[in-house]
Amino acid sequence: MTHTTPTLDIVALGEAMVEFNQRPHEHADDAPLYLQGFGGDTSNAAIAAARAGARVAYLTRLGTDRWGDRLMDLWQRENVDTTPVQRDAQSPTGMYFVSHDAQGHHFSYARAGSAASRMQVQDLAHWAEPIANSQWLHLSGISLAISATACDTAFAAMAQARSSDTRVALDSNLRLSLWPLARAQACIRHAVSLCDLFLPSLEDMTALTGLTQAQDIISWSHAQGAAQVVLKLGAEGALASDGHKQHQIPGHMVQAVDATGAGDCFAGNLLARLSAGDDLWAATAYANAAAALSVQGYGAVAPLPTREAVLEMLHTPSKGTPA
Repeated sequence: MTHTTPTLDIVALGEAMVEFNQRPHEHADDAPLYLQGFGGDTSNAAIAAARAGARVAYLTRLGTDRWGDRLMDLWQRENVDTTPVQRDAQSPTGMYFVSHDAQGHHFSYARAGSAASRMQVQDLAHWAEPIANSQWLHLSGISLAISATACDTAFAAMAQARSSDTRVALDSNLRLSLWPLARAQACIRHAVSLCDLFLPSLEDMTALTGLTQAQDIISWSHAQGAAQVVLKLGAEGALASDGHKQHQIPGHMVQAVDATGAGDCFAGNLLARLSAGDDLWAATAYANAAAALSVQGYGAVAPLPTREAVLEMLHTPSKGTPA
């Protein structure tokens, strides 16, 4: 089955959640204040891609609660197609809290038994058409980790994409609070073998494979079956490889305040530019600039940049400190 004119650029599969992000204290003994927003890695990536101009749909389950309604409203405002979203009256929409200290940002989750974790392979009856009519299916390690049935659903969606000539992108997004390391290693390794584009981070890959050198991680990723690999290096930028040549995109100098969702911003913008026809190198440079912009604001969604902001950054000399 081959589609000739996709009606979508990207469909993303995973869990969206309500976010409560800690704001900075004026005094050390102040009670923490939290800004309510939204998150969930593949949802963040979908919104980032839509802001970059891509045609995007989201595949998930939500509770029939108020928070699920708010997420539906968010996607509709952001031009993300919600037609495939399934509502589950038996389970809540998940949420999480982000706190900040000198060591960085830390996550606390309230997602056990969430609607998204109840995804089933049968949900593909609703999702096969958008997958087949898209250039890319985007998933992550979290899409696989939230439950065994969600993992099965993710693998079935990847198989559906491959049979439909839809390319598959996978972000490693390792969260060991969600599943044991041995299961994460086995499932992510299998997922890499099914993807066309793998988006690992250095930290994730060291935990998954024990490898610490960028070149070794690139080689491992290609050996598992990924044709293209973009290794995210934080403040150092990103290293992109198509299996024949590599190119390192340097980081931007910015005033970073919150790295929540930066990798998701990177993924969404990268896929948006690949969908628009950019080559891997140009798309990586664009995504790198977008992620640098995103760390200058609080929360996963609010700081996601528009295309105009990214283009301005690409043509402006860097200032400040490393992101």
